[in-house]
Amino acid sequence: MGTPTPTRTPRPRRRTAPSPLRPPRPRLRSRRGAGPAHPRRSLALTLVTGLALLYSLVPLVWLVVNATKSQASLLDSFGLWFGSDFALFDNIAATLAYDDGVFVRWLLNTVLYVVAGAGGATFLAVLGGYALAKFEFPGRRAVFAVVLGAAAVPGTALAVPTFLMFSQLGLTNTPWAVIVPSLISPFGLYLMWIFAAQAVPKELMEAARIDGSGEIRTFFTVALPLLAPGTATVLLFTMVATWNNYFLPLIMIRDPDWFPLTLGLNAWNAQAATIGGEPVFHLVITGSLLTVIPLIAAFLLLQRYWRSGLTAGSLKG
Repeated sequence: MGTPTPTRTPRPRRRTAPSPLRPPRPRLRSRRGAGPAHPRRSLALTLVTGLALLYSLVPLVWLVVNATKSQASLLDSFGLWFGSDFALFDNIAATLAYDDGVFVRWLLNTVLYVVAGAGGATFLAVLGGYALAKFEFPGRRAVFAVVLGAAAVPGTALAVPTFLMFSQLGLTNTPWAVIVPSLISPFGLYLMWIFAAQAVPKELMEAARIDGSGEIRTFFTVALPLLAPGTATVLLFTMVATWNNYFLPLIMIRDPDWFPLTLGLNAWNAQAATIGGEPVFHLVITGSLLTVIPLIAAFLLLQRYWRSGLTAGSLKG
């Protein structure tokens, strides 16, 4: 018989500390949990988003579809589908030439109100928000309370006092009656105040001051590029508010030569209710479509500033 071979007891393995150059591998989970890479799907949220999308797009689709119809086809066809004739280009030409081209005059008036009113309101909001966020002065909390209170007051509540004040100054029925009230944007000031407090580091401002930069130069060369996303947001809000402003020009302006597009299109729409008036509903719809196009273009041009702001925030974090 052969001699049995001795068995060796296995030695316990020595656990070594993980090397700093090689981090320990994370254990793989058998089930994929919900996270940023695999978010949970919510049926209710999808339905609500779909309803909001329909609510936003259906009026625009109706506007585009009916702008392609003539006056006769507009009244005897389904509203959400095209008519028998395609008259979009004829409607555009008729809209621009109707009543000696007054639509072009209204368009230029609206551009004037937006450039002077919305542009000035955005510039003042950026200056005021930056100053309130980065400078300490007595009465700062009182200013904060006044800004919040002004943002909570609706514009219609101030329409009558504003009209009486401008009437005493002799500025009614002039472009200044629309431009000057548009320069004040409490919401834009508050938004830039909050944004400037987070977007402009104090260390960067102190470094610029140490290098000999004055406050005005520091604002335009250091702070203003960092405030671009907030500036674009306030500019879009004020631009849309001024472009679609109806109530303020209604009580301030009586001369049709100074009408914005909102008042002008409403005057065309009211022609059908007057004695001997010519109904031009197809021109009203086409003019409304031409009015929406600049707002869409402005949003597409300004959205890159929002992207740059999101990228800067991610890099800063």
